[in-house]
Amino acid sequence: MATRRQQALVSRGQRAGVVPPAIGKPKAVAAAAAKNRRALGDIGNVVNPRVPEGKQQLQINRPITRSFGAQLLANAKSAAAAAEAKKRPVVVVSDGAADKGAAAKPPLNKVTSKPEEKNTKKDKTVAMTDPDKNVTASKLEEKIVGTAPVIDVQKHPASPHKRSSRKKVNAYSSVLTARSKVACGISSKPKDFIDEIDVADAENQLAVVDYVEDIYKFYKSSEHASRPHDYMDSQVEINAKMRAILADWLIEVNHKFQLTPETLYLTFNIIDRYLSTETTLRKEFQLVGACAMLIASKYEEIWAPEVNDFIWMADSAYSREQILGMEKRILNKLEWNLTVPTPYVFLVRFIKAATCDKEMEHMVFFFAELALTNYSMIMFCPSMVAASAVYAAQCTLNKSPLWSERLKRHTGFSEHQLLDCTEMLVNSHAMARESKLKAAYRKYAAENFSAVALRPSATKLIEELKAARI
Repeated sequence: MATRRQQALVSRGQRAGVVPPAIGKPKAVAAAAAKNRRALGDIGNVVNPRVPEGKQQLQINRPITRSFGAQLLANAKSAAAAAEAKKRPVVVVSDGAADKGAAAKPPLNKVTSKPEEKNTKKDKTVAMTDPDKNVTASKLEEKIVGTAPVIDVQKHPASPHKRSSRKKVNAYSSVLTARSKVACGISSKPKDFIDEIDVADAENQLAVVDYVEDIYKFYKSSEHASRPHDYMDSQVEINAKMRAILADWLIEVNHKFQLTPETLYLTFNIIDRYLSTETTLRKEFQLVGACAMLIASKYEEIWAPEVNDFIWMADSAYSREQILGMEKRILNKLEWNLTVPTPYVFLVRFIKAATCDKEMEHMVFFFAELALTNYSMIMFCPSMVAASAVYAAQCTLNKSPLWSERLKRHTGFSEHQLLDCTEMLVNSHAMARESKLKAAYRKYAAENFSAVALRPSATKLIEELKAARI
């Protein structure tokens, strides 16, 4: 006797069109009933549905997707290769001579094919439509591959300038770019001019030769906004001599830790800008210098020194909490503005304009680091300090000419404008041997820096130039 649950299952199966095995009947009878089950109706994804006799089979349209289009393209290419092996185009020369098989060919400029091929092509045509246009698979293959016609050289000579029948459509981005250039007045200008000093880097994308002149124009216009002013009169417990001692120590630390020159020049910019706005005690002066180098290292270096390195560097004079606290104070005072043009960015460009060799380059950086230790150099803008370092190196190494038109154009300073700043640098070089602060002198007296610090100073030459100006 079947239960109510079993009876309910039987009634559900009958309504769905599926006859379940009889409940309570022998297994053989149940297996026979399972064979008589009716299949599910067409749910739209059956590839080859069963069609009742006397009715026409419906064609299933399949959208041409990327994978299906690639498959069609591969099939068309293979078919074209096979057809090309059997049949090649015949080129008729102007004098009427043709290939051996030309006599068997039909008239020119007509695509020929055997009747059997036409019939087979019609039979093989499968109705596969594009979402927008009804394009059959065979027509799609003809569009992709094309048919190789017989070419008449006399009637259809090869044109050196082949024009595409496809209409050229401008992209939306190109239209916007063109309108922007017209709005800025750029369209009327000639092609971008690459300066002679940037010709060697024309293929170097990192050199950005298309924008380098605009970049340095921006540096020149923004260097005064980030310049520190004279702050020693407002400081109570520190003076210029103490700053020179701190600068000498930081140059040595930068060299020992093998930090980049960008870090060194940014460190002094941070120190001077902070001291321009904040009164600092004498006991915290070295802490300001260490934290400034920590900030600059985080900004410029790939692997910046850790806080423990600066604690060791300061001989444990300051704790970790003091360094982190001072770092926070400096950044808040500077409003986290660390992207400023230092003398280094101008040195790189001016050295390139001077076409320096390695010795000349080392001499320029030697004068630039001497400028860092001299507080009086704060009255000059970074670009003038860099240009004066190049001019002082030219004078020390007896380069001719001392100041070319190209240097004048790229630096923006004439030779007479640089004499005062250059005189201070040359005098610092003359006193470096006898000075107690010798970090820069010892660094550039080494052989790996071409021992440029050991060269005699150009004091007499600068005096003669100044006397000639007067």
